[in-house]
Amino acid sequence: MYKRQAAADDTVIDVLAGARTPAVRAAGVTALRRAGRAAEGVSHLADRSALVRSCARWLVGQDGGDPHEHYRWLVRDPAGPSPYAVAGLAECGRGEDTDLLRGLVAHPAGPVRAAALAGLRRRDAVVADSVLLALLDDPTPSVAREASLGLLPAAGRLDPAHLAGRLDPRGPLHIRRAAFRLLRARGGIHALRAAVALIDDWHPRTRETARTVVRACQWHPAQFDGEADRAELAALLKRSAKLFGDYELGLRRSRLGLTT
Repeated sequence: MYKRQAAADDTVIDVLAGARTPAVRAAGVTALRRAGRAAEGVSHLADRSALVRSCARWLVGQDGGDPHEHYRWLVRDPAGPSPYAVAGLAECGRGEDTDLLRGLVAHPAGPVRAAALAGLRRRDAVVADSVLLALLDDPTPSVAREASLGLLPAAGRLDPAHLAGRLDPRGPLHIRRAAFRLLRARGGIHALRAAVALIDDWHPRTRETARTVVRACQWHPAQFDGEADRAELAALLKRSAKLFGDYELGLRRSRLGLTT
């Protein structure tokens, strides 16, 4: 009777641990300890869900293991590391893991490169602007996104012309979005120029973000002191006039001294 019950419990746990929903998988992984199967926690360390990975690390630790060492082994797998193993290492890693993560930024697999960048950012590790700028043009969208997020603190010192050159609607969407993210972070006239350039972008989310930036602009010349003259601001407002009602447009024109 006991054996049958244990087998039934194991079946339930296996179903939970293999579920599609992360919270359910996490419950299944946690239940492995009560079932005397804590050693199986190792096989869940590289789960695609951060919640499940956290439960797996707890389970491995409860069994006397060291999840950190398991992650270092997984990341050095000659067959190629899983991006989720890289993420797990960053989540529980130590100072000595920074160089290991840096090395993975040049990994041939895009998801691994992205996970390494995310891990370095999570650990507040410095990555050269030149490295991240090169990765803005990466063919893998998640890599370009992580590179742009890593560059956000440096947005004010980046060359805006370099970023603006990546806004062409005919270019890859993920590169355009990464460059636009950084120009918005830079603010000022560079953000406004980029937003006006994208108000008719074919991608709905990018287009709406651009229009939101334009609508939020107060169009006070002093706001762009030293960055743009009234003539440029007037030209940008004219290009984006369709986004405003008559009163709103008139108010902005008045701020620019365009009363006629």
